[in-house]
Amino acid sequence: MYTKNIKGIERLITNYFEGIFYGDTQKLQTCFHNNTPIYGDIKGTDYFKSAEAYIEGVANRQSPNDLKESFNMKIVGIDIMGNIAMAKLHVPMLGYNYYDYLSLTKTEGNWKIVAKIFTHVA
Repeated sequence: MYTKNIKGIERLITNYFEGIFYGDTQKLQTCFHNNTPIYGDIKGTDYFKSAEAYIEGVANRQSPNDLKESFNMKIVGIDIMGNIAMAKLHVPMLGYNYYDYLSLTKTEGNWKIVAKIFTHVA
């Protein structure tokens, strides 16, 4: 069961990374459950949006790929307990050094992000 779950989570995170990096909003939409909250701090400024508003922001900015950035996103760790999981990700892009914590749940056989918190580390 662990192997099946880890592969599903890694597939979700790959779609998440590719959605962000390439600006692929359709791929990114498949990652989030309905009404997912996103909270973070960017250089000490609070950031709070719904996944829908976040994806709209991704659609309206130049992607890291378009800006010729290197793809350096990676999984730092994953903790799975039944049908829930936490993922810690390193997401350096657009001049920021982001760390994301994703709360995940398995619903209808697929892993989805149900909450995202993040910070920029100088």
